Amino acid sequence: MIRRPPRSTRKESSAASDVYKRQISDKIDVFVEDIKMFNGVLKKMITENDGEVKYYLGMENDFIFFNSLFDKNITIEFDGYSCLNCDSNDEIYRQGHCKKCFFEIPSTAEWIIRPELSKAHLDIEDRDLEYEKKVQLQPHILYLAYTSGVKIGVTRKSQVPTRWIDQGAIKAIEIIEVPNRYLAGISEIKLKEKYNDKTNWREMLKTSRTDIDLDYEKSECLRFLPNEVFKYISTNSNTTEIKYPLFKSPENPKSLNLIKSKKYTGKIIGVKGQYLIFEDDTVFNVRSNEGVKVSIDVD
Repeated sequence: MIRRPPRSTRKESSAASDVYKRQISDKIDVFVEDIKMFNGVLKKMITENDGEVKYYLGMENDFIFFNSLFDKNITIEFDGYSCLNCDSNDEIYRQGHCKKCFFEIPSTAEWIIRPELSKAHLDIEDRDLEYEKKVQLQPHILYLAYTSGVKIGVTRKSQVPTRWIDQGAIKAIEIIEVPNRYLAGISEIKLKEKYNDKTNWREMLKTSRTDIDLDYEKSECLRFLPNEVFKYISTNSNTTEIKYPLFKSPENPKSLNLIKSKKYTGKIIGVKGQYLIFEDDTVFNVRSNEGVKVSIDVD
């Protein structure tokens, strides 16, 4: 049985990550041939940035290593719902949670999407101050990334480069590293005057290269930052480039609505961001279907 795959890491490999890689390399052929059917609740894919991004999907008792399945037919079938917090079979409302949990638990509060609303640094509670301090009061990165165009974004330092991979960025650069989420949020608000903070998913999936110089863009955007974050300007001027396992970009990507269609079969040819990409230009966003119970059959 395959052990848990490595979490997303920076380019440098840890000893533990190397052990995981050897285990996966040793076992993956047996894994793919011996196990044909997987069942479980969808959560976003685990990624490892190792020259080319590796993708793992956790199921009930196993992991699917999608990089080993290219050019194979897979069938995905809708089996119901399971809230990622309470395990209820109520319809998923947002972010993998039922409606009750979405409006109650701290991990789905509005400051997650709008970091400028963070208040833990003021000792003010939103839903759960202990949780909010744990998440908000840690180093955060304000960055530029190229997805469907140049975009601005915020993430915890611990989530670099995972966040960029999840968004399907082909390159990214850090602008500032601040001690809390609030400062990153107010900086993002200022830079939204110059850059988009959204990604056009269709264009992202079709984009494989760009000549945009993010180091230049970073130097140009610094003057838009609020005064209180100038001292936090990142000295890391390296642009991270990300390569995805994708043989051919979809020309006219069509999003699979599994809840509506109930079942889909297609030949998988790649993965980018959190999208599985199929030969007929169908794409399936795993992350947007978190909390959905599925069975996956490998032909």
